[in-house]
This record gives sequence, structure tokens and C-alpha cells, in this order.
Amino acid sequence: MELRCTSCGKLVEAEKYWIRLKCPACTDQEIIRCEKCRRLSVQYKCAKCGFEGP
Repeated sequence: MELRCTSCGKLVEAEKYWIRLKCPACTDQEIIRCEKCRRLSVQYKCAKCGFEGP
């Protein structure tokens, strides 16, 4: 399974500082964030419930 950043779609498997977390609203969807999107606080959107956050 390829792990891609929820914000930018970049593959994160080879990166060092990416994170994986559950959506803070619905806790059903997994959110994956690359280092760059985390550092720049790029918006992401939960595919299940529509929650948006940095």
C-alpha cells in the first residue's frame, strides 16, 4: 500500500518526518502528512467527514 500525503499527494514512505493520525472529528479516516505540509501548515480535508485542518 502506498502512503501518500493527504494534503499534496506526495509519497511519504521514503521521507523521514511524516506522520499518520486519525481524523480528529470522526476518528475513522487516517490522515497522512508529509514534512513539508506539516511545516507549512497546508490544509487537509478528511475524505469521510469533510473536516478540514492544518
